Amino acid sequence: MDNQTRKQLKQIAHHLQPVVTVGDAGVSDAVIAETDRALKDHELIKVKLHSADRDEREQLGETLAAACEAETVQKIGKIIVLFRRNPQPNPDLSNLTRHRGHR
Repeated sequence: MDNQTRKQLKQIAHHLQPVVTVGDAGVSDAVIAETDRALKDHELIKVKLHSADRDEREQLGETLAAACEAETVQKIGKIIVLFRRNPQPNPDLSNLTRHRGHR
């Protein structure tokens, strides 16, 4: 992902709320399934990682992104932003198409 694309995605993600939370159970099958569904619907999402340990959060984020074939756009504290383009996005759900409509 080039820097311009990353910058645009960060701007879109700024106002988003986390839609997935990774709790004490870590990156479980249920978390992967929910993240996958959210990425399919929204393309760009925030995920909250509830670990107090920075290295553990880093590992959880990498594991989740890899499991969902998504790219990590940004990491700030306990929040990561994931992106995966949907070739046929629903314009009512996709954060990318909804953002374009508000310009």
